[in-house]
Amino acid sequence: MRAEKRRDPGQRLTMVVCLFYFSAFLLLFLRDFVWQGLALAFAVPFTIFLSNRLLPKLFPADGLLLALAHFLCALGILVLYDTNPAYAYSQTVSYGVSVAAMFFCVWAVRIVRSRRIPVFFLAVLSLGLLAAPLVFGREIYGAKNWIFVGSVSVQPSEVVKLSLLVVLAYCMARRRFWSWFLFALGCLGLLMLQKDLGTALLYYSVGMLMFFASDGSVWILAAGTLGGAGAAVMGFRMFAHVKRRVAIWRNPWANYDGAGYQLVQGLMAIASGDLFGVGLGLGSPRTIPVYHTDFIYAVICEQFGMIFGLCVLAIYVALVWRGATIAMAARHSFHGLLALGATLMLGLQTFVIIGGVLKLIPLTGVTLPFISYGGSSLVSSMCLIGLIQGVASLNEDDLMEDTEIALGREEMSM
Repeated sequence: MRAEKRRDPGQRLTMVVCLFYFSAFLLLFLRDFVWQGLALAFAVPFTIFLSNRLLPKLFPADGLLLALAHFLCALGILVLYDTNPAYAYSQTVSYGVSVAAMFFCVWAVRIVRSRRIPVFFLAVLSLGLLAAPLVFGREIYGAKNWIFVGSVSVQPSEVVKLSLLVVLAYCMARRRFWSWFLFALGCLGLLMLQKDLGTALLYYSVGMLMFFASDGSVWILAAGTLGGAGAAVMGFRMFAHVKRRVAIWRNPWANYDGAGYQLVQGLMAIASGDLFGVGLGLGSPRTIPVYHTDFIYAVICEQFGMIFGLCVLAIYVALVWRGATIAMAARHSFHGLLALGATLMLGLQTFVIIGGVLKLIPLTGVTLPFISYGGSSLVSSMCLIGLIQGVASLNEDDLMEDTEIALGREEMSM
């Protein structure tokens, strides 16, 4: 009974989410009478409903966390369909793949409990993947962090996020300082060579906070913060595109027709949406360069309004809170650090990109988790949810085991 009550809020929220997206896609279909819109009106809610029903039958799951993640994924497909249907079709396929990948990650976390993790193999493979763009990659927006195989593009740093968390959590739980430190240093060095400073910032921040959680040393946290600040200054002096981004952040209107155009258009879109938005399917989202990736949050605020935009932020906060709760409930340090790292990765990435769009911090080239266009980003984000769900399912197993032991003791005493 206790487990069912815990799942009920997630199940009710799932039904509301499915109804919301069915109505939204149906509205766009009635506007254009394009059959793909009608197909998405059924396909997206069905995927949400099936995933939220199937996962708890296979493993104990956190229904609320799952519903929140699916809401954000479907929101990305909805906004992309309204602005560029071709992006939406591709994102829908990636959504299906990401759900399957999430299921795999839940299963992987559960079997890790009884099997040894090939940490050395994961570390070597991760470093090899990060080095690949330096040899085979192509530079985009100042960073050389993509690999192209025909028409398919892959960002290795999105894949390495997962192995990074596994290696760090495993080594930190076993107090192997130099193992995880040298691995993290190698990852950061390769990202610096790629000029991918946004991802390097995420890796560094997550690693530092995970170590603080495992060690509790305030002095090391302070030293790490100072070291990160020094690295940021060094990156500013070394890379011209970083200097441009800082200059744009300080005064985008000074170069409105050039480098500042993107940020200004994003801010104008948010302002034009006002509190309640101009309406789904309206507005001028395509006036924002890369509206489908970096600035998709500005498109959401323009069409749905700033109140809805704040609600989206609240969903991310709820997701982070749920992940942190699962991490704190873990019985084993490895599982707790793994769930914490995945939660930090999602939370910090959200802050970095939305802070850049709102001109709170300089803009970096990271995506908005679950929502931005991109198969690598979407699959990576859902895999992070899978890692958290895996730990949540183990927590539930431990709780049920404790309950059975307590009931057994009561029967013996009687």
